[in-house]
Amino acid sequence: MPDTRDTTAPAPLTADFFDPACPQSAMPIRIGEKWAGMVVACLADGPRRFSELKVPLRGITPKVLTETLRALERDGMVTRTAYPETPPRVEYELTDLGRTLLGPIQACREWAAENLPALLAAREAHQEGLDRR
Repeated sequence: MPDTRDTTAPAPLTADFFDPACPQSAMPIRIGEKWAGMVVACLADGPRRFSELKVPLRGITPKVLTETLRALERDGMVTRTAYPETPPRVEYELTDLGRTLLGPIQACREWAAENLPALLAAREAHQEGLDRR
């Protein structure tokens, strides 16, 4: 039976494959970064307090939530507003720049909903392969 596989090799990777003017470290939300996208999604409908964000983000520690909010604030995605009240009140809100992430995050959510069964099956098959070693 003849081999019908495509034997054309892809073009070799070069040192300038990624634009040095836009390093990966500049990305505000990295693939695999667990909480930033979820925080942005939680802020889609308007400002939220720290305690409100913790409700849907079950499992996040206060330290990690604080770090995530600070990183999003640093990158101009979120504003932090402290009100001079007793007790103090702080709210976090998406900036116009942060709102531009809502479309891509929604696309990722749709992809995950559509592909989650295949992803979980691949993970299970991989683990089974590891267990047989």
